[in-house]
Amino acid sequence: MKWITVEDLENIPIGATLLGTGGGGDPFVGKLMALQAIQKYGPVKVLQLDELNDDDLVMPVGSIGAPSVSNEKIASEEEIYAPAEVLKEFFPERTQAIMPIEIGGGNSLLPIACAAKMGLPIVDADAMGRAFPESQMVTFFLKGYQPEIVAMADSQGNRIVYYPKDGEWSEKIARSITDVMGGSANMVDNVFPGKIVKECGIGGTLTLAKKIGEELTSFSETTSPVNRLLTILNGFSLFEGKINHIERNVEGGFTKGRATLAGISGNKNETLELLFQNELLLAKKDGAVLASTPDLICALDYETGRPITTETLRYGSRIHVIALPSDPKWRTEKGIDVAGPKYFGYDIEFKPVEELMGEKSICID
Repeated sequence: MKWITVEDLENIPIGATLLGTGGGGDPFVGKLMALQAIQKYGPVKVLQLDELNDDDLVMPVGSIGAPSVSNEKIASEEEIYAPAEVLKEFFPERTQAIMPIEIGGGNSLLPIACAAKMGLPIVDADAMGRAFPESQMVTFFLKGYQPEIVAMADSQGNRIVYYPKDGEWSEKIARSITDVMGGSANMVDNVFPGKIVKECGIGGTLTLAKKIGEELTSFSETTSPVNRLLTILNGFSLFEGKINHIERNVEGGFTKGRATLAGISGNKNETLELLFQNELLLAKKDGAVLASTPDLICALDYETGRPITTETLRYGSRIHVIALPSDPKWRTEKGIDVAGPKYFGYDIEFKPVEELMGEKSICID
């Protein structure tokens, strides 16, 4: 992509929702925000990582909080733009580009709206290659870079700037502030020059989101779009089933829960359990682990193949659960420490999904 236009907003949200593994904000709301901004301010220029100059200042934009809350508290144009506007006063350099902090649901689209309003290009990259629930779960942190300054804004007109000690403290502070702000807020952190963004960014994710959307909306009488997608992304089909139980609660600024599925068609005697914290983190079939974070676990509508967020998982829904390998940056020792299953309290060792699907999985309680 060279530009993001109104037409691109038909497919980017679909692919971003899939890559967001159930989280990253509501794609429909994000699409409306990006659509309104592009119609008002014009298309957004897209930059590839290698087109950034080393000293270009890049601002990652996103939202923080529980999706259950943000779906009810839709941010205004001013609220999306406010953190970037506030931080302009703290940097002598002019911002050269906006970037999604993660590729997922609404958090891939809010940066597009912000870039359109600011008249800036957007970088075809992000710092996760998916969505994660905590703000230190970014590739900048894996490389040892810490957010030196963070700005947050809410729907009441509050603007906060703070200087965290490191990424982990940034998450703790931001989560506490988000609770005070009503459970959701907009945020800019990890502002770095192009040299660091080129080193750490996971490139081409907006383009990939668009391609996924195109595949899932294309029609073929002979080939399932999901099967084509799994081939393109080196993914795995985990389970096809109907949701027979769903738990969902807002705790500590996250939407946490689990869903259980009963098999359909040829797997009627099997069950699958999905555990999530904003994003889908663990999939177990009859107690055996099929996939876990940081690999991507995605829920798709059984009939259409369209991705589903954890907020829209419903009792009785028929879904197809798939898994995709994560970016190699997350399969390092540091990446697994930061976003692997043990970090979230699951007492298992991370194994790549391709290994788990190729061997007998370990059963856990």
